[in-house]
This record gives sequence, C-alpha cells and structure tokens, in this order.
Amino acid sequence: MKKYICILILSTMLFASGCGSQEKMKDGFYTAEMSDYSHGWKEYVCIMVKNNSIVSAEFNAKDLNGYIKAWDNAYMGNMLQVAGTYPNEYTRYYTASLIKKRDIAKVDTLTGATSSGGHFALLTAAAIEQAKKGDHTTAHVEDET
Repeated sequence: MKKYICILILSTMLFASGCGSQEKMKDGFYTAEMSDYSHGWKEYVCIMVKNNSIVSAEFNAKDLNGYIKAWDNAYMGNMLQVAGTYPNEYTRYYTASLIKKRDIAKVDTLTGATSSGGHFALLTAAAIEQAKKGDHTTAHVEDET
C-alpha cells in the first residue's frame, strides 16, 4: 500500500511539474489570418480560450468585401463536385476536431481540403501563440507553400 501511495504521489508531482513548465493560454478571443488573399479569399481562425483550453473556434475565409466563403452556395456546389467537400463542411470539421482532440497536431487533414487544412494548422498555432502572450491583436501568417 505504501508503495502504491508513493508511486501516486510521485506521478502527481511529475505531472504537475510537467504541466507547470508549459506556457498557459490566457482567457479571451484570439485571431490569426493569412497575410494574403488566395484565389480571392483570406482564411482566418478565431479561438476562444477559457481555463487554458480552446472552448470555441471559427475557421473560414472572407473576400475583399468581407463575404464569408462558407456562405457562397455557388462555390460550395462547384467545390463539392471537384473535391468531394466544401467550405461549410471542412471548416466545421477542423474546428470540431480541434476542440475534441485539444491538440492541433492530432487534427487530421480532410481529403479535398488539404490546403485549407494546412492553413488551419498554421493559423491555429499562431492564435495559440497570441493566447499564450495574452495578445489580442490579429496575427498575420505567411503561406509556407
């Protein structure tokens, strides 16, 4: 029994010290957007952090007029025929996966939306960095492709 209690205490101390070494995110909303428009759209992510967890997220793209890509029915119909997915589907998939898995590295890329999946990962990482600093300004992310 003493051995079990010692192991439990040691494990708890190691877990607590490991968690303490990570920089925590500050509560609030944090946004990151791509630096440039691609094919007329600029992708962005907005996350809501509470108690060091992402509890809500929005991923989408907007055009020069601020029109949201997921609302574009013509675009949806064309993309669905070509890629098998569309913005309103893959944006929800990525954000739901992030909230469920709690780790951007564990979010799988959706077939047909791989470019947007890569941007989602970059944007989310930038928003998380903003959250760690408590910086509510919009982060601008360069496309690495």
